[in-house]
Amino acid sequence: MNKYLFYFLAFLGVCFTQATVAQDTLSLEEAISTALKNNYQIRLIKNQVQIAKNNLNAGNAGMLPGIVGNFSDGGSRQNTVQTPATGPERKTDGALSTSLSYGAAIDWTIFDGFQMFANYERLKELKKQGEVNSKLTILNTISSVVSAYFALVRQQQLVLATDSALKISRLRVVIADNKLKIGRGSKLDVLTAKVDYNTDTTLFLQQKNILNTSRITLNQLMARDLSIQFMVSAQHGIEDNLKLAELELLTERLNPNLQNAFINKKIAELTLKQVKGQRYPTVAVNSGYAFSRSTSPTGFNQQFRANGLTYGLTASLNIFNGFLQRQNERNAKVQLNSSELSLAQTKLDVSALLNITYQNYLTNLDLLKVETGNVELAKQNLDITFEKYRLGSISPLELREAQRNSINAIIRHLDARYQAKLTEISLKEISGTLNVQ
Repeated sequence: MNKYLFYFLAFLGVCFTQATVAQDTLSLEEAISTALKNNYQIRLIKNQVQIAKNNLNAGNAGMLPGIVGNFSDGGSRQNTVQTPATGPERKTDGALSTSLSYGAAIDWTIFDGFQMFANYERLKELKKQGEVNSKLTILNTISSVVSAYFALVRQQQLVLATDSALKISRLRVVIADNKLKIGRGSKLDVLTAKVDYNTDTTLFLQQKNILNTSRITLNQLMARDLSIQFMVSAQHGIEDNLKLAELELLTERLNPNLQNAFINKKIAELTLKQVKGQRYPTVAVNSGYAFSRSTSPTGFNQQFRANGLTYGLTASLNIFNGFLQRQNERNAKVQLNSSELSLAQTKLDVSALLNITYQNYLTNLDLLKVETGNVELAKQNLDITFEKYRLGSISPLELREAQRNSINAIIRHLDARYQAKLTEISLKEISGTLNVQ
């Protein structure tokens, strides 16, 4: 390596180190933890899960009795004229009548064709569905955060790569200008070097802008201040030992979409059971206690008082309701069939997605191996070409081509690494195993 390039790389390392120190480094675990705590979608789905938990109780399923208390107190003041069949007419001014009653009544359906038990099981499934949806939201959030994090890693490294290309172009301008001053170069070489330097400056600014927007996106996913500046750690490997057979087993057991489809089928079965339960009689018991007292100075009984218990048993049976029972059962069976078809379709879709993603994963790993080797070859080619250019044995065009090949090799390597990581994340998300680690 020539001394100019050595000084340049040393200077680049110092600059990058200072930039890293100047900003806090956000780890992947911290990014995920912050998102899980702050993300609005997760907080909303947790509220829905809490509602489903609150709804899961025997009373909501119709298993418990209902008790109603009542109280009434009132009166009236009236002027009355009474004309009996025999005897004199009676007039009363300001006759005060009062009435007071209170009591409690209980009504308890003890049999409704097993509908209450089916409803309770349905509430259980809805609670499970809420938990599955919560897991799905968490998985999607983690996947989005991890993807955005590694997109930021990629952009951070691309900025570094374009910055290195910019510094080489700047050094080339200096060398071309020095050669012109000592009579060994031409004005054309200086102008060409400056044009290439300006081109690299444009590319560097564009990449820096993408880096800033990527940082804003990650801040948004973490639901925190969008203006927070930070660096991300590039020290993350790629798991290259994922096995399709193991992923298929995990997917069948843990994939949230499949779990949702199973739950929907179970809910459809319970709905059919509830509808069929309407064919059976409904039996209820009732009881209560009541107290009443009234006064009426103009009535036959000037005072009345009663208290005591009431009880009873009621039963009802839907004998005919215009064939609605048969219609409801048919519709419930159709819904059950639809849920079974939806489950089969979900299994097929998830399996296809898993297999396609796994093939992309293997291909991206192979591409990463190739591009890793290309980066080293392009670097060696640039070192040799730069030394030859400094000695004047090659044209600026050949140096520019070597420089372009080097930056393209770096970009392809970063893209291959990023795509390999994305497919790894996707496989874990599909199999329901994506976590902080």
